[in-house]
Amino acid sequence: MSKDQSKEQAARAAEQQPIQPQGTQMQVKWDDTNMKSSYANVCNVMSTREEVVMMFGVNQAWQAGTKEVTVQLTDRIILSPHAAKRLSLLLTNIVKQYEDRFGQLNIT
Repeated sequence: MSKDQSKEQAARAAEQQPIQPQGTQMQVKWDDTNMKSSYANVCNVMSTREEVVMMFGVNQAWQAGTKEVTVQLTDRIILSPHAAKRLSLLLTNIVKQYEDRFGQLNIT
């Protein structure tokens, strides 16, 4: 592909993009047609420089004093570090709202 062809394609793509007036916000439409719901009572997180990996699962060990616990992992979500930071801020705010309404959560 020549440079002229690349410029033409870029120009056509730019023409197809809606122009947002400065100071207006983009509206987000949430499409939940393919969404699934899962329950988790266990979460583990690990990271590399490029990604944050969250694994969710269910601990079904109901007896205290068990020497070994098996957690059935059900979902893994991989985020960029920027998306992980935004998620952290959202979770911090929602937990604060929860505690304001229902009282302090004590984690031991």
